Amino acid sequence: MLKKFVMIGAMTLLFLAGPLMGDAFAQAPAAAAAPPTADTGDTAFMLISAALVLLMTPGLAFFYGGFVRSRNVLNTLMMSFVLMAIVGVTWVLWGYSLSFAPGLPFIGGLEWLGLNGVGLEITDYLKGSNPPEVVSYAGTIPHQAFMIYQAMFAIITPALISGAIAERMSFRAYSLFVLLWSTFVYAPLAHMVWAKGGFLGLYGGLGALDFAGGTVVHISSGVSALVAAIVLGPRKTHPDRLSPPHNVPFILLGAGLLWFGWFGFNAGSALSAASGTSGTVVTNVATTAFVATNAAAAAAALMWLILEAALRGKPTAVGAATGAVAGLVGITPAAGFVTPLSAILIGFITAFVCFYAISFKHKLEIDDALDTFPVHGVGGTVGAILTAVFATTQVNGGGKDGVLRGNLGELGVELVAIAVAYAIAGVGTWIILKVIDATVGLRVKEEAELQGLDINEHGEEGYNSEFGDRPTQ
Repeated sequence: MLKKFVMIGAMTLLFLAGPLMGDAFAQAPAAAAAPPTADTGDTAFMLISAALVLLMTPGLAFFYGGFVRSRNVLNTLMMSFVLMAIVGVTWVLWGYSLSFAPGLPFIGGLEWLGLNGVGLEITDYLKGSNPPEVVSYAGTIPHQAFMIYQAMFAIITPALISGAIAERMSFRAYSLFVLLWSTFVYAPLAHMVWAKGGFLGLYGGLGALDFAGGTVVHISSGVSALVAAIVLGPRKTHPDRLSPPHNVPFILLGAGLLWFGWFGFNAGSALSAASGTSGTVVTNVATTAFVATNAAAAAAALMWLILEAALRGKPTAVGAATGAVAGLVGITPAAGFVTPLSAILIGFITAFVCFYAISFKHKLEIDDALDTFPVHGVGGTVGAILTAVFATTQVNGGGKDGVLRGNLGELGVELVAIAVAYAIAGVGTWIILKVIDATVGLRVKEEAELQGLDINEHGEEGYNSEFGDRPTQ
């Protein structure tokens, strides 16, 4: 009997407590919605891509270093390595803000100086500026991940210029030059093409297509290299006493590292590893860009070897390396917008044009020491034009169709972007060099140039020949 009373009492309390508990739950405040979090896969993809792009700078150092005389190899290597130090600091202090912060159509604002306000947020950091629908540069990764990825582009771009002025520019003048150039040439171009509200780009601008840097990286550095070679003047041994490359294995090593790193350069510019759709077509822009990059590089290397064999009798290792780099340059603006077959055509065409551009440069006797303008300036120009020809929204719904898809106007837009890049890079470089020449001077002394820049600029030798030949006691 007692057990029955206990059970009846418990059931009564349970029925009475139900409504009270319901009222209590109803009156409890709703839990705040969790803030959006970064996609771990996309974040990992972008950090790896950033590391690959950074690897391109040592790759470029070895590529260029193999071409010069042995007594200048360390100086040439340092002209690339020092960019990791200089731009690695200035990008944090002011470079990223001037390049990507909302501002004017031609330059970014100052709100992100010192990375102020640049944290781990993934969205809404562009709110309040036009166009209003763009609230972040990459909606699945932290803002800082996007920032550091772009830093690697800012590092390697001025390093490309060093190929034109190798073996004769003082290291102090060069360091000052790249500091000023990355601020007053690279940052405005990056903003105009890639930043929200930029004059030339897809985020409220003219709509130029530059997936990974045809105008921002290659045209700007190539044109600047040509201007620098002209302003600086030729080497004392040019053109009568030029030496062959001192280390061809370095050249192949550098080209291989560049090819490898370029997958981060181009595929990473998709800013996500995820798939999407364009109409009814499933797309994956990162994969498309990766495949296009390899196809164009392979096609260009093959074209260069064919041209050498047909015109000069023998295909060379230096030609294979140079052709591959030319193809990588040509596909850069197009990688995320074109099909694999179009990428092969871009590689073939770019290599063909760059091959003859180098020959033409020699006829003009301009001492662009390592052919920076014929490969990067001409290759970037050809690539930008061919992007307007072959682009298709079947590959990337965020882009535009090109000439072959009926959009003839896109060619005009690309030509405007090319012209702007030529003007800013050419005029800006000339002014910077003239200012430096009038203050600290540009060139080393003639005796230092003939003796070698390694000893005179750095106090060391690449191969330690001074001490290696001493007899042992």
